[in-house]
Amino acid sequence: MTSGRREHYSYTYYADPTTASRFDERRFGGPIGELVAADQAAVLAGYVGPTAGRSILDIGTGTGRAAILLARGGARVTGLDASEQMLAVARQRAAQEHLAIDLVTGDAHAVAFPDRRFDVAISLRVLMHTPDWRRVIAELCRVSRDRVVFDYPSARSAALLQSMARAALHRLGGSTEPYRVFSDAAIDRALAAAGFRVVARHRQFVLPIAVHKAIGSRSFTAISERLLKRAGLLALAGSPVTLLAERCARS
Repeated sequence: MTSGRREHYSYTYYADPTTASRFDERRFGGPIGELVAADQAAVLAGYVGPTAGRSILDIGTGTGRAAILLARGGARVTGLDASEQMLAVARQRAAQEHLAIDLVTGDAHAVAFPDRRFDVAISLRVLMHTPDWRRVIAELCRVSRDRVVFDYPSARSAALLQSMARAALHRLGGSTEPYRVFSDAAIDRALAAAGFRVVARHRQFVLPIAVHKAIGSRSFTAISERLLKRAGLLALAGSPVTLLAERCARS
């Protein structure tokens, strides 16, 4: 890892113990946060498939939410993260559930495992923050035997405006996480370069999650998103996107 990369906010922000301890509540607390978590868990389970006995690497595991979910299903899970503070929370949570998860410090840009070491490699809420997202996708694909699952905010969604606002605030010294958005085509090209092809995409919401959280009503979220989906807007502008890709036969 270069020193310049280590200075990137995605390393310094999550190295804060307070950020680590409050991360799950901030992201998944309240009725809408619980809805987001449940939907994410269902999509992840469907894309990963049967977990019993399979080896899975969770790159950027953070507080271990996805790793714990998969370990509950009998998977042999390794969780990797650059933040010892986030891993400390993950270890505590895994211990509370008596789950044997290998939680290790490491960098998503240079994963210290051999080629095709795991049946599946996953990464959630990482690409949007990482300094070199193409390198992270390449590493995900390299260590996976045949399947990768990851997510990203869509460039054709309302996330584009939010990402621009956050980037501007960050440049002015504001305490916020800037992030990038992605086109499907750019993601597809990066996967193709690694010998993988997209099998499925799940788009979660049309309205920004921040809007749903501000309103705080499951009923509003369910009704509004159902109507927007019927209007064809979910397929057009839904975000975040969770993607399943598989290794091409010849790679």
